[in-house]
Amino acid sequence: MLYPFTFRPLCQERVWGGRRLAELFGKDLPPGKPIGETWEISDRPGAVSEITNGPLAGRNLRWLMEHHATDLLGDAPPSNGRFPLLIKLIDAHANLSIQVHPPETIAAQLGGEPKTEAWHIAHADPGARLYAGLKNGTTRESFKEHLRNGTLAECLHSLGVKTGDALFLPSGRLHALGGGTVVIEVQQNSDTTYRVFDWNRTGLDGQPRELHLEPALASIDFADHEPALAPTGVIAGPPGPFRMESRSLAPGETVPCPGPSIVGLALGAVALGEIQLAGGGFALVPTCATDAIIQATAQTTLILARPA
Repeated sequence: MLYPFTFRPLCQERVWGGRRLAELFGKDLPPGKPIGETWEISDRPGAVSEITNGPLAGRNLRWLMEHHATDLLGDAPPSNGRFPLLIKLIDAHANLSIQVHPPETIAAQLGGEPKTEAWHIAHADPGARLYAGLKNGTTRESFKEHLRNGTLAECLHSLGVKTGDALFLPSGRLHALGGGTVVIEVQQNSDTTYRVFDWNRTGLDGQPRELHLEPALASIDFADHEPALAPTGVIAGPPGPFRMESRSLAPGETVPCPGPSIVGLALGAVALGEIQLAGGGFALVPTCATDAIIQATAQTTLILARPA
């Protein structure tokens, strides 16, 4: 019988990363490196999450999918045999590149994977911004002209954000996190990203980072003008590939948690059976764990995500 699982985070060094995942959430980061992401629940080739609790500690999510996929997922479909979602914490110490992920309709043609994602802003410095979609009036041709002229920023729609805000990012939406933000990201199990612009900086190797202009131009939704932040509560839902919501829980408040579900905390503390989660903590509740209950032990901002 499976039970709710916790996993060991996988640290990812990024040129735009920092150290805030240690400062805010106590993550054990390798010293002296800019860590942009911790992959909290991952079933990617070469990056598979290791179980840290219970009798299956030391096994990993790949093993669960190979031996207990139905107990884990129920009727939710896997992604090419893998767990369908990838869960991250992201520390944008500086702006991320302006990028896009390919829609399902053209991903295979480009040799990539579709990637819809959603962000909950766990921390935002004063004046922090996100970039999402295009300014009204921007067309494919005017976008290409700005690319040629080095004035791409004039095409980008930016939104001021504060802690607790959220944004849905369907594949095809041009986007970037702005510096001074820390987010919980729920996404399809994909790692296909096409960079359009990288603020003229160099990578960790001192060389300009590769851009992917042709596949990016094929992927961008040029009808996606000035999207708004997500409404309070539901951040993403059907017909997309997952549902994601945020909830505020008072101490002692309980929430049933039917699987398959991802439980994440932006703030506070909860008990999930024998698991104690604090801010920045995550757990995976399998479908067969039918009696899972979340109980807040402090004022909590809870993130719940389920594959479609």
